[in-house]
Amino acid sequence: MMADPVSKEHLTGAGHPERPERFHAILQALDQAALTKAVTKIPARQATEEEVAGCHTRPYIETVKRDLAQGARELSTGDTAISARSLEVALQAAGGVLNAVDAVLGGQARNALCVVRPPGHHATPNRGMGFCIFNNVAIAARYAQSKRGLERVLIADWDVHHGNGTQDIFYTDGSVFFFSTHQSPWYPFTGKAEEIGEGKGKGTTMNCPFPAGAGRKEILGAFRSKLMPAADKFKPDLVLLSAGFDSRVGDPLGRFTLMDEDFAELTSLMLEMADKHAGGRLVSVLEGGYNLGGLASAATAHLNALRSSG
Repeated sequence: MMADPVSKEHLTGAGHPERPERFHAILQALDQAALTKAVTKIPARQATEEEVAGCHTRPYIETVKRDLAQGARELSTGDTAISARSLEVALQAAGGVLNAVDAVLGGQARNALCVVRPPGHHATPNRGMGFCIFNNVAIAARYAQSKRGLERVLIADWDVHHGNGTQDIFYTDGSVFFFSTHQSPWYPFTGKAEEIGEGKGKGTTMNCPFPAGAGRKEILGAFRSKLMPAADKFKPDLVLLSAGFDSRVGDPLGRFTLMDEDFAELTSLMLEMADKHAGGRLVSVLEGGYNLGGLASAATAHLNALRSSG
């Protein structure tokens, strides 16, 4: 598990749903479940600008630097609150995920959960939005390919919001398969079923939008009937997971109805896929989840299921 307390230094302001208390709630729940002592600790590090530039444009990276240097309280590209240490925290989040990739690929861990802030899956190549600065899971996929020599990476995203940034980064790239279940219509109003990729990437984007109120039947059903056969065809070398727990019942920013046991079952499906195609190698990266109690209990169920794989 990778969970660096620096995550709490990204300050979003009073009343903001993506707040430092999210990190504390998860870690407190994992402590109470005696999980933090039972897992291998993966240290964080700052991602380099070169690593970030594998997914984001240099002008966008400079925009982030400039916004922070000018003391802005929000990225000029859109709806992402920032504070004095936000660049450091975002780089540490991305770098920690890369360390988790290294640990899993190097055999130090079979799989890993990265408890990071800010989330990442809305960050496009040239725009931070939706509480996201850099796209942690996308940077990890590109790193696994460029630095670790993997060919095919699969990213699954069960956040209640569509991972538009991840989709944009790999939309024309057939070497990364992106799968998403998400509420629709809902922010960011992307992710239609007919969005399947273009050019070399045609067929390697798969969206499963569902209306408010969807839950176990729809989402687990999509993972079983859509993603599993697609993975059999794609045969990923590494499985990455955008683990957004705002798809849990009771979240203030979503209207899905998943329960803790559903996240455990989804995790088991992902592990089955990773075992079949990628030597069990799976890295899970925190995205959304804004009901603190629900976030904590769902993340605990998720980590328990990850541990059950050995």
